[in-house]
Amino acid sequence: MSDETVEVLVIGAGQAGIAMSEHLGKQGIGHLVLERDRVAERWRSWRWDSLVANGPAWHDRFPGSEFDCPPEAFAGKEEVADYLAAHAEKVGAPIRTGVEVTKVRKHEGRPGFHVETSDGTIDAHFVVSATGAFQKPIIPALVPESAGFAQLHSSDYHNPGQLPEGAVLVIGAGSSGVQIADELNRSGKQVYLAVGPHDRPPRSYRGRDFCWWLGVLGLWDAVTPPAGAEHVTIAVSGAHGGHTVDFRQLADEGVTLVGRANEFDGTRMRFGTDLKANIDGGDANYLGMLDAADEYIERNGLDLPEEPAAREIIADPACVSAPILELDLAAAGVTTILWAVGFGNDYDWLQVDAFDEGGNPQHQRGVSSEPGVYFLGLPWLSRRGSSFIWGVWHDAKYLADQIAIQRAYAEYRPPA
Repeated sequence: MSDETVEVLVIGAGQAGIAMSEHLGKQGIGHLVLERDRVAERWRSWRWDSLVANGPAWHDRFPGSEFDCPPEAFAGKEEVADYLAAHAEKVGAPIRTGVEVTKVRKHEGRPGFHVETSDGTIDAHFVVSATGAFQKPIIPALVPESAGFAQLHSSDYHNPGQLPEGAVLVIGAGSSGVQIADELNRSGKQVYLAVGPHDRPPRSYRGRDFCWWLGVLGLWDAVTPPAGAEHVTIAVSGAHGGHTVDFRQLADEGVTLVGRANEFDGTRMRFGTDLKANIDGGDANYLGMLDAADEYIERNGLDLPEEPAAREIIADPACVSAPILELDLAAAGVTTILWAVGFGNDYDWLQVDAFDEGGNPQHQRGVSSEPGVYFLGLPWLSRRGSSFIWGVWHDAKYLADQIAIQRAYAEYRPPA
């Protein structure tokens, strides 16, 4: 016998778990949320000190709850964590912190799941994995520890002061890599930034933030990424009041751009020949969004100010026109390699038939291939916006509805 029985067990008390709890509560469905750390812990301890949200406060929030800052501002990481904790309290989320889930397995011969935790066992009719996308930091096995460089993931970076003296090689040019490279450069460090394929939207255009443009153009509701762009990162920033990421400008300010880091021979890092193509690809994405915005304005007769300067592209810096293809890291003074290449899945604890051969969740809009198990907070769970605060709220509503439907089926009894 288990120590406790619940109808729905939600695992994780970040933005996904809190949103799930809100909608389950509205449906009157009994549930419990377990969190191994504090509420919204990833925002507090897995982000660097100066991080701000990539979307303005008016947009990236739960419907019905506003940030305690100006709508156009970009909330800091602690503000986001406090906001999520306050929302959890507002909706009365039954969260139990300091409890780690170690194993979930299906019951034999009866519905539901047996859950082992650091604080006893639980029987649950339904299980929602709301652990999100930031589970296991990825550090590729490219540079051995014996090479003598300090290596850390972006989730372990907090500020320039924690790094040893010397130059830094930042690998990964999505939002995290770009913002960290910029901060390190501003702090006086020599920075090399390895740039792969990326999207580079305008921070704002003709008086509207890019989040607004994605909305009116229907791009938030795209259900799958464009072919070939499944792993393309987005270079966007809310830092310094929000600005459009410009790799050429970063180079003009002192950052040395290189192509993708492909090989390390013990002393030298070899980079791909793709730097110029990656920069140009980001430009094409940027200009394509401006074109779509202009067409929308003309089609709808909107009175928004023209912004011709937005289409001005500065000249390629020397590091792009004559790229570095290999670099002796020690001779260049590099003492730290910072990996900003994302995260992998960690579902060892979820021992159910809900994964493909590669260990990735098998689901449709979060409803997994294992009846009774649901996923929430994953990128592209149902649409482009699924991993954002507002997007996960809508996905949680859908999953709560699906759970309510399954409850109704389970409770059905034909007339005598």
